[in-house]
Amino acid sequence: MESGPSRQQRHGVRGGIVLAAVCAALWGLTACGSPPRANDEDEPRSTPSAEVRLPPLHAGFDYQIGGAYRPPAGVRIVSRDRTAAPAPGLYNICYVNAFQAQPDAEKSWPADLLLRDSDGEVVIDEDWDEALLDIGTAAKRKRIAARVNEWIDGCADKGFDAVEPDNYDSYTRSDDLLTAADATAFITLLSRHAHTRGLAIGQKNTVELVGLRKKAGLDFAVAEECGEFDECGEYAEAFDDRVVVIEYTDSGLRKAVAEFGGRLSIVRRDVDVSTPGSDGYIRRS
Repeated sequence: MESGPSRQQRHGVRGGIVLAAVCAALWGLTACGSPPRANDEDEPRSTPSAEVRLPPLHAGFDYQIGGAYRPPAGVRIVSRDRTAAPAPGLYNICYVNAFQAQPDAEKSWPADLLLRDSDGEVVIDEDWDEALLDIGTAAKRKRIAARVNEWIDGCADKGFDAVEPDNYDSYTRSDDLLTAADATAFITLLSRHAHTRGLAIGQKNTVELVGLRKKAGLDFAVAEECGEFDECGEYAEAFDDRVVVIEYTDSGLRKAVAEFGGRLSIVRRDVDVSTPGSDGYIRRS
């Protein structure tokens, strides 16, 4: 399985970061409208082609990155791992772990593309035992994007409608070796390629960068626990309500539905995103 469990618990930047403060710290600006380019690859922003189809607004949603199964009645949007097949007749989002290496795939990456600290040790997301990829230079971003874009090609070839690159926020776990500008530059490469393949591309979490969505070419949002952490409004405003929400607690579901149940696509899943019949399987809407 490409994805492993859901990743909502590791976000150390939840709730307390104001976008203007982030921009000021990173670029010396008071707003995020026009940060400087991180490197020479970051030229025109990615613009969706006419062929890109966006997810429907306020539609039944199911998050199946832990394993594909028959979608419940009323579901119109499904997110599945890139190794799975899309659900016939529905809007399908393809999950790709784009910014970190799967625990069983770390050695398949060239050693110089793994982020290393001053001692030469690989920087690890300890919550999920995943090595961070080194997107800190334009040359390395292009090499990493070439591989991830092959996975995006696979999503397109299978018939998915969109791609969901996970770990956009990995720079927050990089011990300050990577920046938000690096992350935005890298995801712009992915969005540019996804659009050439007719795929929409979603911003996964990382609420502090929603103000850069147009520069980065991002079409919709996939937000974990935005109800629980009072972030749904920021995503809704930035993406014109084109947001799919995954909550992992009943309290988060209640908050998300109470405030945005008539606008966003919301589902409650278990943390392991398991399949029906598994211990702990939960799905509510």
